[in-house]
Amino acid sequence: MKKLVLLGCLICSIWSCSPEDNNTTDFYYETLPIESVNMPTEFQYGHTYEISMTYLKPSGCHVFNDFYYLSELNQRTIAIITTVFPNQNCENFENEEVEVTFNFRVNDIDPYVFRFWQGEDVNGNDTYYIVEVPVID
Repeated sequence: MKKLVLLGCLICSIWSCSPEDNNTTDFYYETLPIESVNMPTEFQYGHTYEISMTYLKPSGCHVFNDFYYLSELNQRTIAIITTVFPNQNCENFENEEVEVTFNFRVNDIDPYVFRFWQGEDVNGNDTYYIVEVPVID
């Protein structure tokens, strides 16, 4: 009897996992340009600073997800990553500004160069707002 119950459970579990399930991804990631940046004009070694950025949210389907953050020596490349839920009934926005922040800890005495991604030019090349911030004693 136990074997029959076990066999029945096994058969049910196999049929419940149909390979015909169409689990389509109902979201994707989109990188949005940074519109403005608010950050210190100088850093002090060992301190932590808040850096804030604004971006334009195209619709209610766009939700802030994370930062693209690439660190190469003293250069930082930063962009905004949103999650987009295209299958939702979302309102489109004209100029919905969203502010996001991150904390930056100064661990070097050399100046830092920040490259904030602002989209692509007409030729498809990435454009950046570049800020060099000196580190003082």
